[in-house]
Amino acid sequence: MADNKNGREAQARNEERRQRERAIAEELERADEPEPPVDSTELASFETELDTLEFPASAATVVDAVGDYEIKSAEGTHTVANLLPDAAVESFDSPAEVRTRVQRPTVAGAMKRIVKAADRYQSASFGASQRDGYERTFRALQAIDADDDDEGIRAIADWIIEHIHENETLPGSRDVRRRASEFCRSNGYSVRNDDWLGI
Repeated sequence: MADNKNGREAQARNEERRQRERAIAEELERADEPEPPVDSTELASFETELDTLEFPASAATVVDAVGDYEIKSAEGTHTVANLLPDAAVESFDSPAEVRTRVQRPTVAGAMKRIVKAADRYQSASFGASQRDGYERTFRALQAIDADDDDEGIRAIADWIIEHIHENETLPGSRDVRRRASEFCRSNGYSVRNDDWLGI
């Protein structure tokens, strides 16, 4: 495309279209997942608490501002500080992104532990797609059996943290999926080949 006003506008429109397509694809992938355990009205009131912050904001900034805010879920009550890492390496582009992060407290808690462990090593930094892969794996583990006290999420988070401490790097998201798949199969949960964990 030509580097003029029309060309730049066309590039911007194409980028917006690609973002919408990615968002739609993600929503379709999540259609099979169980509903998040936090009520949407609870999250809406939490999001209004975030209006005082300027975005993008680091997780440390969010925790500093609203860390004591309590979010009620089917799993119990959690403070924002329990769900988000007090770390500058994690950042959010909007209040909606923070809201999405805390809507699944078990997954958020596991990710907090991983980010804190990775924050200790310069070489263990997250890319957006890697983080999304980890979260998607945790959501898949949560969907396997809602009555198992999220043992799979804890086991895989422990494995990731151990890997970080031993290697000072994060394992690849494919390795995390493979480990989660092995966990499921060794504990009697069936994983289809066309599932996220069917690796």
